Amino acid sequence: MDIKKVISEMTLEEKCSLLSGQDFWHTKAVERLGVPAVMVSDGPHGLRKQDLKGDHLGINDSIKAVCLPTACATAASFDRDMLYQLGEAIGDACQHEEVAVNLGPAVNIKRSPLCGRNFEYFSEDPYLAAELSTSQILGTQSRNVGVSVKHFAANSQEHRRMSSDSVVDERTLREIYYPAFESAVKKGKAWTVMCSYNRLNGEFASQHRGLLTDLLRGEWGFDGYVVSDWGAVSDRVKGVHAGLDLEMPSSGGSNDLRVVQAVRDGRLDEKDVDLAVERILTVHQRYLDNKKPDTVWDKEAQHQLARKMAAECMVLLKNEDSVLPLQQGETVAVIGKFAKTPRFQGGGSSHINCFKVESLLDALEGVPGITYAQGYDIQGEEPDESLIAQAVDAASKAGKAVIVAGLPDSFESEGYDRTHMRMPRCQVELIQRVAAVNPNTIVVLYNGSPVEMPWIGQVKAVVEGYLGGQAVGGATKDVLFGDVNPCGRLPESFPLKLEHNPSYLSYGGEGNTAVYNEGVFVGYRYYDKKAMDVLFPFGHGLSYTTFAYSNLRLSADSIQDTDALTVQVDVTNTGSLAGKEVVQLYVGDVESSVFRPVRELKGFEKIALEPGQTKTVTFTLSKRAFAYWNVQLSDWHVETGLFRIEIGRSSRDIVLSADVTVESTATVPMEVSVNSIFMDLRKNPKAMAVLEPLMRAANAGTSDSDSDVANEAITADMAEAMMRYSPLRSAVSFSDGKLTYDQLQAIVDQINNG
Repeated sequence: MDIKKVISEMTLEEKCSLLSGQDFWHTKAVERLGVPAVMVSDGPHGLRKQDLKGDHLGINDSIKAVCLPTACATAASFDRDMLYQLGEAIGDACQHEEVAVNLGPAVNIKRSPLCGRNFEYFSEDPYLAAELSTSQILGTQSRNVGVSVKHFAANSQEHRRMSSDSVVDERTLREIYYPAFESAVKKGKAWTVMCSYNRLNGEFASQHRGLLTDLLRGEWGFDGYVVSDWGAVSDRVKGVHAGLDLEMPSSGGSNDLRVVQAVRDGRLDEKDVDLAVERILTVHQRYLDNKKPDTVWDKEAQHQLARKMAAECMVLLKNEDSVLPLQQGETVAVIGKFAKTPRFQGGGSSHINCFKVESLLDALEGVPGITYAQGYDIQGEEPDESLIAQAVDAASKAGKAVIVAGLPDSFESEGYDRTHMRMPRCQVELIQRVAAVNPNTIVVLYNGSPVEMPWIGQVKAVVEGYLGGQAVGGATKDVLFGDVNPCGRLPESFPLKLEHNPSYLSYGGEGNTAVYNEGVFVGYRYYDKKAMDVLFPFGHGLSYTTFAYSNLRLSADSIQDTDALTVQVDVTNTGSLAGKEVVQLYVGDVESSVFRPVRELKGFEKIALEPGQTKTVTFTLSKRAFAYWNVQLSDWHVETGLFRIEIGRSSRDIVLSADVTVESTATVPMEVSVNSIFMDLRKNPKAMAVLEPLMRAANAGTSDSDSDVANEAITADMAEAMMRYSPLRSAVSFSDGKLTYDQLQAIVDQINNG
């Protein structure tokens, strides 16, 4: 199709009609000109396709499909290749079902454990979220199906999500909330981006030209189209000009007419409409030219893939006395409603109608020595004494007890936020009572976000399973019995309690204003800066084997910020089992003049090692790994100085480190005024060349007094401090008339213009 030619033949009404959906999931067609409609569907971790009664919150049934592990789980894999495979699986399903765009992945940052949609998001860390989501994007689009990376931008709460204003400073946006979207565009070449519901610094994202045009397209080079989150449009005319191309779902044509009228009234340039239509049709034609409805969608094969992935994502948080793995022939009491009816996905728009679900009890069928007790109900929080008593009895008769617990659907869902980090009271009571009678109690958690664990000291082992998809039961069995050596790592910090979270004081906001007061100190960036105890740190995860790190080496001791730094480290499997290790690289600015985290994740690799095997892991660090966003330069900036390269098992378990000096190739302009203080002026060679005589005079003035009282009152350190913090204008006051204000201003002008 010659898209520009087709657009030139459209009436204004036809063009504007293409700017909104036909219904919940289909775009409009222009049959007169051979422009077909296409279908888009939800599913960051599978395909949620509704052909008939469409809705956005998963109320009505969709077709039978495969629920792969959710993002909260897949992020724990730290495995780019696995995310690419997940993307391919979604792409195959979409091709088979003739879906042009899959609405995902969701890459918003986990600012707080309370966000009801955290199960759909990857991490508190922007680098991890960017790397993994980009791999998923590349996998899906390798099948010639588009993605819609969402929700752009600063959408980290569900509370008042359609009216809330996220107030975030520029540096925080650039360093924390933008990088995953930037990577999706620059590296992933995402076909579409979905704008968020919320306002960003006063303007709705759906009509924010600075966000959708200046940044997304002008700076990052995005060449796809922007679609609204469902119902996110406020002012459709402003949205078209801002760069919002497609409104979803259908507005019944009312907003299309508003756009038509705005063009006719001269309030909107028709070129904006033409550009939006061209973007939409270009993306859709990309799919139509490569449409393959005969693509095989092997659901059984994808179920097995889901099981393998879920096992790779599970995080062994604790394993005291090597109580895991379980051994064949042991007597094991399996306890918990979730062992029979697992919670494996979140509620809302991502809810998959699974063609099958495999529970832990299903996977354990035929295994000798297994007993089961329900232990709790998920309809309420109150402990059921009868259920607990049955569980305690079963646990007391078994060698080990496995409690499968976690968060029910009602505790975390799209549409609202959690109000606390606690597990249901019935589950807490159950764990404590079972642990009291069985010293080998193991807890498996199915949840989409961190929980408090007041019982952690009473149990021997904890496995974090997150929401692992429809095959989570089989994956749980594989990990518990050692068929899979656990290799997941936490993509978020688990604080001891909610009040420790950096966003606690302001999360949710006041009315419709949500100020991100913690700035760049999100998650481990805050906990590590505060040296605050956490329940489990970012990046934490154990294995059934052990690993040793050695021979850290850098390609240079000193580099310019335009150079690449190569970092290598050797990792050896020192245990008796094959396993996978996640090697984490952190970078910290030792001498920064701006507030920066102690360390930030800037590299990770997952490697498989046989017992006794050693592999060398290589990282390449570019300028971005050392830089912060300088608001004065409006660019990434590296300050000259010492940087620490750290290799760790988590953000709190650093095993090797080395330093490198990085020299900046950029100069931050310094505008001098009479209010500039001498401490800052000393960093400006041009200023110091002019000011040296003034400073000598000022120093002489502070040492003229012969008074013993004065010498006792003003020490050398005090005098130096007073000098450092004095503004330039103070030279007039202490010059005894030798320097006038006009003369000082002339000196300032000489510095600035010289």
